[in-house]
Amino acid sequence: MIMVGPPGTGKSMIAKRMPTILPDMSEEEAIETTKIHSIAGRLKENGFMVTRPFRAPHHTISDAGLLGGGTNPGPGEVSLAHNGVLFLDELPEFRRQTLEVLRQPLEDGDVTISRASGSLTFPCQFLLVAALNPCPCGFYGDPKRECRCSPPQIDKYRQRISGPLLDRIDLHVEVPLLEYKELHDGDGGEKSAVVRERVIETRNRQIDRFKNDKGVNCNAQIPSRLMREYCAIDEETSQYLEQVMGELSFSARAHDRILKVARTLADLESSENIQLHHLLEAVQYRTLDRKLLM
Repeated sequence: MIMVGPPGTGKSMIAKRMPTILPDMSEEEAIETTKIHSIAGRLKENGFMVTRPFRAPHHTISDAGLLGGGTNPGPGEVSLAHNGVLFLDELPEFRRQTLEVLRQPLEDGDVTISRASGSLTFPCQFLLVAALNPCPCGFYGDPKRECRCSPPQIDKYRQRISGPLLDRIDLHVEVPLLEYKELHDGDGGEKSAVVRERVIETRNRQIDRFKNDKGVNCNAQIPSRLMREYCAIDEETSQYLEQVMGELSFSARAHDRILKVARTLADLESSENIQLHHLLEAVQYRTLDRKLLM
């Protein structure tokens, strides 16, 4: 997920709350996560990882720090975030080369570090959450505050994030500033505990769905060969998706990711099949990059 909005809208706060709505790790996930942190020397004495990790590296991090490596190769931040959340705040401030190394881990769910003496493979199935401003000053598109950035400055800022990387991020969410009345009089929305119960129910539904498919535990892990079986859509919905694919020039990767998000939205509503409105919402999450980042 990538969040775009001006400073002070709560992007970082939302990211830090993400682990509180995720389901507990299974015993297998906890053991695997504990092993990774033990190898990295980050476990307390007799420690055991029972909560999902949340990693938020600084934008000055090196390729090796993010991906893993060193003289004696060890896991990087992507592996330390395995089964948890990797939060990249101020995404364009990271070096473009450093961001590009995320493409393969996001696609494969593991990372291989090769040296002359051999190679090591670490798992890295994490939830990527990124936050950025729409421009260097942060106020591009703001109806009340004037943006001070020139068009070349805005273009240079946005080009630090490549199209292929954005294509691998399923949800593009705009986070606008709240009015004073919303802050003062608002009810605060749903509590994390309430959202978490809904997430757990949805995850359990997915685990049951994929119980006969080894290596698949949730919709995000559905392989291409099973897309037709688990992400089937009716004729009307298919025609709409075909129109969207043509008009917005979505890639084949984006096509599958849209269907997986639509499948998840259907699960959240306890719907057996993907409906048109699920697909409409899933497509909407893919259009923000074209509105603000392209």
